[in-house]
Amino acid sequence: MSDIKLNRLANVLVNYSTKVKSGDWVHINANWQAIPLVKEVVAYILKAGGNPSVSLESSDLNEVFMAQAGVAQLQWMPPLDMHMIKNVNAWIIIEAPENTRAMNNIDPSRQQMRNQTYAKWMETYTKRSASRELRWVMTNYPCHALAQEAEMSLADYENFIYQATFADQVDPVQHWLNIHNEQERLISWLAGKKTIVIRGPQADVTLSIAGRKFINSDGDQNMPSGEIFTSPVEESINGWVSFSYPAIYQGTSVEGVRLEFEHGQIVKASAEKNEEFLLKMIDTDEGARFLGELGIGTNYGISRFTKNILYDEKIGGTFHFALGSGFGEAGGGNESSIHWDLITDATKDTEMHADGELFYKDGKFVI
Repeated sequence: MSDIKLNRLANVLVNYSTKVKSGDWVHINANWQAIPLVKEVVAYILKAGGNPSVSLESSDLNEVFMAQAGVAQLQWMPPLDMHMIKNVNAWIIIEAPENTRAMNNIDPSRQQMRNQTYAKWMETYTKRSASRELRWVMTNYPCHALAQEAEMSLADYENFIYQATFADQVDPVQHWLNIHNEQERLISWLAGKKTIVIRGPQADVTLSIAGRKFINSDGDQNMPSGEIFTSPVEESINGWVSFSYPAIYQGTSVEGVRLEFEHGQIVKASAEKNEEFLLKMIDTDEGARFLGELGIGTNYGISRFTKNILYDEKIGGTFHFALGSGFGEAGGGNESSIHWDLITDATKDTEMHADGELFYKDGKFVI
């Protein structure tokens, strides 16, 4: 990976996304393959006067744990994890898995148990993130597994990541500031609206956003970013939606998902592939059958589906729903130990209306 572009990406993560300042404790969670980027990030944290700590991870190690741990071990959480999420000022996550399918043969009920073990952790993270007490960002380092998943060569995948994050530009920070301003305009228009209707070949749903606000996802938590999102009123969604892209969660790919909602709750769920996993996940807890998010992708620099939610939910011309935990900062109150994004294409014969007014048509905003 080109040193100059790696350096620019690190600069964006530290000085734009997490805005590290003197005295901050900044924890980096990274896959061991991402060490070249970790080194650049640590250097920028030190320049900003922050205090870095690093933990290196491995998808192979995670698989060993998930496959072999007994019930008591699945229900145990390292105290370090809780200490970090309660106290850290900024958190930078860099993913570069050795194998994106490492969890494929793990029994979904074991995943479910592990999620429940981290429920308190998840609650702390959600609250600190919503209040901005915790500044965090997640990104990817280009590696063979992610390139293969995206059906690209490693060189092509590196270029794809540079384009999506604007690390191929001389001043990527300025590009992200421009995106922030454009999305702010859309959010201002949506402010105070009450009802959203989405109709097209993939969806016929009505939901309420009364008293909720859209959040500007401009690269401060996901890098790359490019979406506006909110948490719909929990009991408001009625109708059906089918998801044109595979829904990948914890390494399992569920395809051909179709959901029906009544008064906010999933009353019918089906999938063409891995339906059992889908049904298990929506039964994780009470909140898993409700929506935590409606998001609209705005990053037209991400031109293809790569089976990676960090990029895919931002694809310009798509929208996504997330099952499970909502966003306190958007006014969301749904609580769950899962947050699972499912994405659908909105570029053909699809319209979104807010309080009866057309604001989005065939993958583009029209306001």
